[in-house]
Amino acid sequence: MEFIIIDGKRMTSVEETHRYLERTLRLPPYYGHNLDALYDCLGDFSQNVFIILINGDLMDANLGDYAAKLRTVFTDASKVPFAFRFFENPS
Repeated sequence: MEFIIIDGKRMTSVEETHRYLERTLRLPPYYGHNLDALYDCLGDFSQNVFIILINGDLMDANLGDYAAKLRTVFTDASKVPFAFRFFENPS
């Protein structure tokens, strides 16, 4: 199993969020730095991967409505059979 922590504190703008996710999730070089590209890349993660969001409240404060869209991408991508698991650690 692999546990990946993504920290909402590091998501200070939309652009920085995608740069941060690219590094933290080790996304491929062709990653498009948008929500559709993120969803597509998350399809490569197996059920043995646990992605845990911490400091979601700070992500909300920094990104506004975009934070909800980002959560939806992780949640929807994790519902595909044999996909990774997504959790949010309450603040």
